[in-house]
Amino acid sequence: MTNRRHFIIAAGLLPLLHPAFAANRRVVIVGGGWGGLAAARHLRQLVPDLEVTLVDRQPAFLSFALSNRWLVEPGAAPWARHDYTRLARSFGYRFVQAEVGSIDLARRSVASNAGELPYDWLVLAPGIRENWAAWQVDDVAAAAELRRRYSGAMLSATDLPGLKQRLANFKGGDLLLTIPPAPYRCPPAPYERALFIAWWLKTQKIPGKLIIADPNPIMPAFRNILLDRYKDQVIYLDHAKVRRIDPERRTVSTEIDDIRFDEALLCPPQQAADLLWQAGLIRPEEGGKPSGWAAAGAIDFRSAADGRVFVIGDAIGLVSPQFGYFPKTGQVANRMGQAVARQIAAQATGQAAAPLLPESVCHVTTSVEPLESVRIDTSYRDRGDGFLVQTVKQARNPNPSGEDAAWAEAMYRDFLLP
Repeated sequence: MTNRRHFIIAAGLLPLLHPAFAANRRVVIVGGGWGGLAAARHLRQLVPDLEVTLVDRQPAFLSFALSNRWLVEPGAAPWARHDYTRLARSFGYRFVQAEVGSIDLARRSVASNAGELPYDWLVLAPGIRENWAAWQVDDVAAAAELRRRYSGAMLSATDLPGLKQRLANFKGGDLLLTIPPAPYRCPPAPYERALFIAWWLKTQKIPGKLIIADPNPIMPAFRNILLDRYKDQVIYLDHAKVRRIDPERRTVSTEIDDIRFDEALLCPPQQAADLLWQAGLIRPEEGGKPSGWAAAGAIDFRSAADGRVFVIGDAIGLVSPQFGYFPKTGQVANRMGQAVARQIAAQATGQAAAPLLPESVCHVTTSVEPLESVRIDTSYRDRGDGFLVQTVKQARNPNPSGEDAAWAEAMYRDFLLP
């Protein structure tokens, strides 16, 4: 059965810009995820004489896609990594491994520990940060220690191997999984992860309980299976918003109760990455309080602060009073990267760019034995009056046959394979 939901977005929240032909040729892209890599690859393809520089603190790209089952598969192969230097050489852009500290919008310059990087266009795809302060953890070192010991691996895919090892070492007790309040990366992902962990506890006969602390309404596709089929493995706490954590007592406190744990996958609230705060690119809420997410156009992804700066990927904030946010998924970021590459290419060559709107396909496992999944399609169209229409379709697949892996392989061909 297929369900359709239509929402209307005020896509004209930020005016479209029509800058004149630009003679300068430097593009700096900060962040080597699905969006940043797509922007770099497509810019080189569209305008080969542009100087395109990709900056990331890591030496290689790691993907979250298909990681949930991998986490509980004994003996699974090491998580695939793609070296940025090799990718840059294949596609013809430059890669700089560096930590970006600040952006000077007036001087059009990015400051990094590898030196200054001047730009004519800047694409920001830095991802998210975890807001440990929401749990009364204000000390940077304390937050880093919590992430080292109990990371839920939603901030960086580099945390996935460590999480897999922690799960392999778990022999029983209370295993806590916290879900961030919306919006957060890939909304179905924590529930799918909970499903695989519950299945793993049951099939491996591990004497433990998975405690899910969820401040959001549970996704309907997972309600029955988690609460009924795995009722002996799962304790689900709805509307459970974590207020503080005591790592010494291994306890998190909610408005209702304290929850003790032996092992944990801690996922605090998410916000746009630090760099966007430093640059003053965070969207204010009514009353002036920062929303936590970047202000960028719903169609062109240009920053509200500077038309030569684009923000793409998970860091983008509210774009619609009707449905709020674009899904924070890899495919949406990839489409944003392609769209921004088209706009910069058009500006660099004095042409007009046709808009490329986000879209997303998500294959989510909803049962392990028997294997079942749900395909979630999210698409947008321009209504023609300054608004976008969002369409979400959900279709149950009772007999999956590798559609998720085929989807991931097709996506990777866009920005990982020459």
